[in-house]
Amino acid sequence: MSQYQRLLLILNPAQRHSPALHHGAALAAASGAHLHITALIPSLEILSLLEEEPREEARQNYLQDHRHWLEDEADKMRRRGLRVTTEVEWAHKMGKQILQHVTQIQPDLLIKQVQHEPLLKRAFFTPLDWQLLRNCPVPMYLVGATGHALPRKVVAAVDPSSAFAQNSGLNDRIIREAMGLALQCDAELHLVHAYEVSSVYLGDVGGGGLSLSQLSKEFRRSLEKTFLELANLFGVPAERRHFLLGHPVSALSEFALEHEVDVIVMGRFQHNDLHGLLGSTTEHILYQVSCSVLAV
Repeated sequence: MSQYQRLLLILNPAQRHSPALHHGAALAAASGAHLHITALIPSLEILSLLEEEPREEARQNYLQDHRHWLEDEADKMRRRGLRVTTEVEWAHKMGKQILQHVTQIQPDLLIKQVQHEPLLKRAFFTPLDWQLLRNCPVPMYLVGATGHALPRKVVAAVDPSSAFAQNSGLNDRIIREAMGLALQCDAELHLVHAYEVSSVYLGDVGGGGLSLSQLSKEFRRSLEKTFLELANLFGVPAERRHFLLGHPVSALSEFALEHEVDVIVMGRFQHNDLHGLLGSTTEHILYQVSCSVLAV
């Protein structure tokens, strides 16, 4: 049975060349899932300068233009045998409306183009993608600028150093989601962990009279053991296991670039959960990698 039965693709129709459209179609074709495309149009402030009657006419014409475009795109997919439905509407509160569509449609996967925000803006406002990562109840497939529409190389990024990820089964869910995607797309599956020895980690280990160097080696051996146990449990071949040294964001970014990764599958935590670095790593890596990120 297919991993995906229903896919929800969120589009900004002003970005008609968004790769998210091709990724959604490719995943729907590979899985046989029903693809529902929702185009949400941000409010056009310039229309408020018009009188009421011409303003409403302009709004309707703008909406209709995007509906025609989206239906044309959907027809191309239907001719390829895909099951596709569409809708176009105005969005006054983008994040809230996306979550409402998720609740209504109950997709197995939410697909959306990564929306890059400047660093200064991120300092004052929570980016839309971060809001969704913290609140969306289903896995999110955030499409990057590069990578094949149908993934050829999928990476499961786990964190055996996180007690929460281990005890809650999040690492297992990450691997299962990555395995399902790789199987669906006939892609390679790789397992990765990036670790950085820090005083935060070592403080939890306990000194016991050991030097910092000895603590570092002991901690690494412990992490490697847990990582290999995960790899063995899911049957990941030795040549596709990667234990990386460095800060998770930079190490994973470099790995994705060097190995031409199409999708990194990572974990995320709900808004009010503070269980280590994994959630924030997923948020920040969106701005560091050009490939897609599947957040579980």
